[in-house]
Amino acid sequence: MMKKVVTLSLATLAMLAPALALAEEAPKVSAGEFYANNTWMMLCTALVFIMHLGFASIESGLTRSKNTVNILYKNTVIVLIGLISYYLIGFGLMYPGDGWQMGKYLGFAGALIQSPEAADQTIGYASGHYTYYTDFLFQGMFAATAATIVSGAVAERIKFSSFIVFSVFFVTCVYTIGGSWKWGGGWLNDAGFYDFAGSTLVHSVGGWGALAGAMLLGPRLGKYGKKGEITPIPGSNMPLATAGCFLLWLGWFGFNGGSVLSADPDATSRVLVTTCLAAAAGGLGSMLAYMFVSKKPDLSMTLNGILAGLVGITAGADVITPNMSVVVGFIAGGLVIGSVVLMDKAKIDDPVGAVSVHLVCGIWGTLAVGLFSTNPEHTLAIQLMGIAAYAAFAGGAAFLLFYAIKATMGLRVSAEEEIDGLDDGEHSMHAYDMGLSSLSAAAPISMKEASGATPAEVPAE
Repeated sequence: MMKKVVTLSLATLAMLAPALALAEEAPKVSAGEFYANNTWMMLCTALVFIMHLGFASIESGLTRSKNTVNILYKNTVIVLIGLISYYLIGFGLMYPGDGWQMGKYLGFAGALIQSPEAADQTIGYASGHYTYYTDFLFQGMFAATAATIVSGAVAERIKFSSFIVFSVFFVTCVYTIGGSWKWGGGWLNDAGFYDFAGSTLVHSVGGWGALAGAMLLGPRLGKYGKKGEITPIPGSNMPLATAGCFLLWLGWFGFNGGSVLSADPDATSRVLVTTCLAAAAGGLGSMLAYMFVSKKPDLSMTLNGILAGLVGITAGADVITPNMSVVVGFIAGGLVIGSVVLMDKAKIDDPVGAVSVHLVCGIWGTLAVGLFSTNPEHTLAIQLMGIAAYAAFAGGAAFLLFYAIKATMGLRVSAEEEIDGLDDGEHSMHAYDMGLSSLSAAAPISMKEASGATPAEVPAE
């Protein structure tokens, strides 16, 4: 998703000056193409926005009902934090332009975004692929995704306030600075590292945060016995989890399709084909792999297999052929099952499999570029270098953030609050109050009034 910059020598520029002057006068695309490009990018922005509903749905569906409000609230606030922080300084940190410092490791283009009078909303911006405001909003929708990934791994036992503090710093600084290294034209981009839509820059970055949080928090009460036995904690709403998975798949049409950064029919259709084939293969791969774990198929594992395939193809959706995208997705589906099993053996409790889906398969997808890319300049060694860089930066920063919060505010709710549910302890409300119990608690006579019975027909309260 980076904007390509071509550097020419002074001598070459002098030779090409007349041609360049003529080229500057003519638009890169026609007016019709400009409108089509920008419309497609705005549609993709909306699809990426819908992914947050998918994350909220699958996370709440795969956890217990007593924590549903807490999970939905976290996923809601993350979007608010992501957009506002990206507006304040995130956009400037991620795309420094000429504001690079420290050897393209850190840069800042300035706070806020341009006013309507200064913003380039014309065909001259980004070669007619989209306007300045579309650019900001599309990138801003990505910003909160990394923290949303973390939310699932720390679900059902983290303090709401502690998670919000973590998200503010993680989204504002860690995601944006790391993103600038590649998409902002930083040092990893100069080195040849490739990540088309974020297997590493979004998913692995979030995955490292998820791993750090799960490790420092410790497992949920009752998850692991003293002798190493594992007690399954099933999800409360599998229809909601399934809907969440398909919402995420739909959102990936914008996540990957929009990362073409235009409505180019050839490039966009190819990316959507590789994306969907990898998702389908990931689901089938996880089904097959789970047969070695249990004779009974597990829906949640297949849903995570679909997401694993999507994460796996995201780094190379534009440079991996459709045939090889099936291979990438199928392997990702197997990897997610193996990772879930290993995480449980290590007693790292991840309620929704976020680390396995986003970190493990994000790493795999980034490596797959070095193995299967049609571009010979994409090498396995450079991809490994990028993975290591983000592991050190994002993993280290997330660990330090969580550790500092644990030492000051505390990370985990009390045992009593965890047993009763975070909905009650953190928010004093519940997701599924279908009856009239809340009316009774609110006013002594409300049950009589609501039932329509006379006082003589209702027992004294």
